[in-house]
Amino acid sequence: MGVVALLGLASSISLLSGWRLYLCVFATGLAMRFGWIAPPAHLTGLDVLANPWVLGIAGVGLVAEFFADKIMWLDTVWDAVHTLIRPVGGALLALAIIDPHDPTWQVASLLLGGSAALLSHGAKATTRAAVNVSPEPFSNAIVSTGEDVVTTGLLAATIASPVAAVVIAALLATGAVTMLVLLRRLYRRVTRRKAPVRTG
Repeated sequence: MGVVALLGLASSISLLSGWRLYLCVFATGLAMRFGWIAPPAHLTGLDVLANPWVLGIAGVGLVAEFFADKIMWLDTVWDAVHTLIRPVGGALLALAIIDPHDPTWQVASLLLGGSAALLSHGAKATTRAAVNVSPEPFSNAIVSTGEDVVTTGLLAATIASPVAAVVIAALLATGAVTMLVLLRRLYRRVTRRKAPVRTG
């Protein structure tokens, strides 16, 4: 696998971990443990994900996140708590994927993975906070379920195809930046409308 494809794989999984860190760890580890996927040589660093203890912890986190993410405002609290956890997890996943012996690449992969996870986490957390403002009670659960389905599908495609990994990384990064820009504009419009009008 070339450098571009390898970076695409690391970026895609890091970006997805900003949405669903425990799902990324659990699904990848489970697939490796039961031989559902045969990781190429460059993914040997991910063998640790197949450890029963890692799978158990990720499984508990996955179940907790599944339910917490569908309850209005509890999802915002959950996102706030994971503001540090998801970028660190994304950075470690990227390091495990690239798995170089060169310290320069190790630092680069940590920065890449952490930044990617932080970017997607920021877009997710901001979007969910905006959704919570909606008076409609089911929108939160619908958005959360959509994130579950999309993350699972994109994760499977990322692991299966290096080309898909590069494309998915580009789309996720573009989508996250676009969402943050749109939400910033929306916030500015709302605050301008609520601003008191000065007279005289």
